[in-house]
Amino acid sequence: MTAQPTDADVEATRETGPSDDDLITAWGLVHEAMNAIQPKLLHGITPDGKDMAGPWFEVLIRLQRTPGYQLPMSRLAREVSLSTGGFTKLADRLEKEGYLERHNCASDRRVVYATLTEAGLDFIGAARIRHVERLREHVLTPLGDGGVRQLATIARTLRDSSLD
Repeated sequence: MTAQPTDADVEATRETGPSDDDLITAWGLVHEAMNAIQPKLLHGITPDGKDMAGPWFEVLIRLQRTPGYQLPMSRLAREVSLSTGGFTKLADRLEKEGYLERHNCASDRRVVYATLTEAGLDFIGAARIRHVERLREHVLTPLGDGGVRQLATIARTLRDSSLD
């Protein structure tokens, strides 16, 4: 874990680094880019061509990329920035569609796992193919290979610096 900067470190950076306006502009551009690109990445990627509201894709793709296709619901909620109640509602919808099941942890009654079903695996597999096509078009094409790697490094650094 990285040591937290002191007030002196922050003040020194303020004097030599980007201005306050530069920081505000940079962060605003990140938001604008995500808001502009996100709909293009998810629109119509489902096998049936319909859009699913909310962070359904992130939940299913995280489950698909996890060994055993299973994660604790509380962890998924945190990773997709939902409250536990909000995630429960999303899990209800995904379970109703047949894409995930819930299982209690045998060793800890407080833990409930979300597990990707065969139908969910098929569904997210097809959606992933379309999503990757759009990522190549809307992210790789403008940024290039090096830009995508740099974007991943920057995003990982920001994410990791905010973990408690």
